[in-house]
Amino acid sequence: MKRLLVIAALLAAAPAAQAQPYPDYGRPSYGGRGDQDAARAAVRGGRQVPLQQVIATIAARTPGRQLNTTQGDAGGRPAYFVQWQTNDGRVIIFVVDAQSGAIISRQGG
Repeated sequence: MKRLLVIAALLAAAPAAQAQPYPDYGRPSYGGRGDQDAARAAVRGGRQVPLQQVIATIAARTPGRQLNTTQGDAGGRPAYFVQWQTNDGRVIIFVVDAQSGAIISRQGG
């Protein structure tokens, strides 16, 4: 009986623990859960192109594979920063306008 009371207390406390926001301590966020939720909402709202579309555009122009992607801003506009490895091993960072899906710039390679 005592074990059941402990389990019930833990289950009752679990939703409260999940509702706690992750503290950012004033640091800029790079790919945190809040960023993912904001990006997903922007895609659903039509304010940003989906990341899969961005990856397909890059793959059509530069054969290779995606290594990592983060979001930020470039010139005050939301942007994807896609780290890409070409088939010959070079690494390129593509900066893509998140609203239009256009490649703004590339670095490396």
